[in-house]
Amino acid sequence: MLNTELLTSTPVQEFIQNAIKKKMDALQISTALNKAGYSNEDRATIMDYMALVPKFREKFFGKDAVKVCSGKNAAIGSDVFLLCDRLALEQSTAQDIGKYKANLWIVGQARPRVHDLCCGMGGDSYFIPDCFDVCGVDLDKDRLAMYRHNVQVMRSSRDENNCTDSTILADVREVAKLANVSGSDHPADYFTIDPARRAVEGENQRDLRNLTPTFEEVLEISRHYKGGMAKLPPGYPTDEIPADAELVYLGSHSDCRELLVLFGALAKNPGKVRAIMVDKDGQAVKTADGVAAEWSGSLSEIQAASNKDAEHDLPGCERSFRNATSENDLPVGDVAEYLAEPTALLIRSHLFGTVALDAATDAHLISEGIAYVSCSTPLPAPAFANFQVLDKCEITTSAVRDMLKRHGIGKLTLKLRGVKVDPDEEIKRLKPKGKNEAILFYTRVAGEKTAILAKRV
Repeated sequence: MLNTELLTSTPVQEFIQNAIKKKMDALQISTALNKAGYSNEDRATIMDYMALVPKFREKFFGKDAVKVCSGKNAAIGSDVFLLCDRLALEQSTAQDIGKYKANLWIVGQARPRVHDLCCGMGGDSYFIPDCFDVCGVDLDKDRLAMYRHNVQVMRSSRDENNCTDSTILADVREVAKLANVSGSDHPADYFTIDPARRAVEGENQRDLRNLTPTFEEVLEISRHYKGGMAKLPPGYPTDEIPADAELVYLGSHSDCRELLVLFGALAKNPGKVRAIMVDKDGQAVKTADGVAAEWSGSLSEIQAASNKDAEHDLPGCERSFRNATSENDLPVGDVAEYLAEPTALLIRSHLFGTVALDAATDAHLISEGIAYVSCSTPLPAPAFANFQVLDKCEITTSAVRDMLKRHGIGKLTLKLRGVKVDPDEEIKRLKPKGKNEAILFYTRVAGEKTAILAKRV
């Protein structure tokens, strides 16, 4: 049970702020709380919460927020206290993605209202434009307590006299049915939903379809609003997405964190798929040419690629690193002068083949089911990380050792795709010696396990 009164009290928050500033360890904190007269249960509650404070400050305000300063040097967010538990924090939308999503809402209507369904601690409401009223809906009383406190803190710039942010303790499916009904107690124009992942006994807990509400129920929910957005795991099967929706894959240079499905009025590009690389401030990353790192394609083509994707199940090749076969996408050929690794955003969205061919007509896969592209020139960044190929050989200890010796390689980074080994153990086994540094790929070429030696461009 969430002890809201304890955690939001001034003495506790002052104690936590001081403890973080002084970098007190767990024993010092426990001793200080004991001297202050807190019970064992309250001490445990405070200490568990303290472990989350730097994490939610970093997630919603950036890394600088964990540095407690004073005066003019105070970091934004370094004195903010949100309510959460570990799971609620893990599942919430971070500030970079949240700020980008804020631009997707339609501004202009007077006081539109948004139902934040399965609201949790409120991450999807924090950055909704101030001209909107938000309403958190959940079946968990503790989560609603978190939501009420956090929305008040995070949306504090709003005019309190006109603010009607609120919460509803109810099943989101039932609330949605009345959202657009005349005379309803809980009307709303739009919705946002982050379905919970459920673990059903006897089922695969990693099954992306294990959502509550199910995606089929999310589709039904969407019919009761003018528009809305659903946050799904990045690897969710696209064949269930309706043709009039818009898909937006969001992430950074290194990851794809969210598949956002836009419905109704928010789907400004129905039937399209976009992959957008977002920076820490919630803006699209710029390429060297000054254009946004955003790529697009059609939903129907992506669905065909996704279905083909499921046919490839190579050892050491997770689903996120598969791709469409040459029947739908790039041709297959030998290793050329350069090897390019698509960003996770392009892999997840199945757009990397289109982007590669637009940049280089000779771009090709080195093996079906492996998301490595090879061509005679580097492919554009940040869509791809490029490597100049130095050498290649079969994957045997003796052959790889000889290749490393020929190039004087003493420092290695091992990248795997389509081959399963322990990277640390493999590097120890190879015993590289030399002054040079390189990237060693263990992958497949035309289906055969191959070691490729390269250097980062």
